[in-house]
Amino acid sequence: MHTVATIGYEGAAVEPFLKALTDANVDLLVDVRAVARSRRFGFAKTRLAENVGGAGIEYVHLRGLGTPAEGRAAAKAGDLDGLRRIFGEHLATPEAQADLAALADLVASGRRVALLCYEADPATCHRSQVVDALGQMVPLTVEHLSVAPA
Repeated sequence: MHTVATIGYEGAAVEPFLKALTDANVDLLVDVRAVARSRRFGFAKTRLAENVGGAGIEYVHLRGLGTPAEGRAAAKAGDLDGLRRIFGEHLATPEAQADLAALADLVASGRRVALLCYEADPATCHRSQVVDALGQMVPLTVEHLSVAPA
């Protein structure tokens, strides 16, 4: 059985975020945002890859596992049922299925993987749906990491 972590950077600063990952022995951070940009310093794709790389953690962006624009709008409006429905439909697309298969291969290889998205609470984030779908492919347990707000 493999353990997969999830983490959100909402309200976090880079150093405590990196500490949470290293404390959990993560060696691969998989970004599951459709758009890997952020107004939060240190969490846009290029800077994030540099930051985690400096901590000895590899970075991979699997854009196909990100929430489409209408799902992000539903989440922003607090419509979690809408988010789940929209992302569930997206997860059935060939792009999402290809990235899910790639993620399953990474996990099955024995890497200590953490899935990254924005929301601090995994219950309000599509990454919980990603790990549910992943669990249908690879036996796993899930550990939701948290980061103290900055």
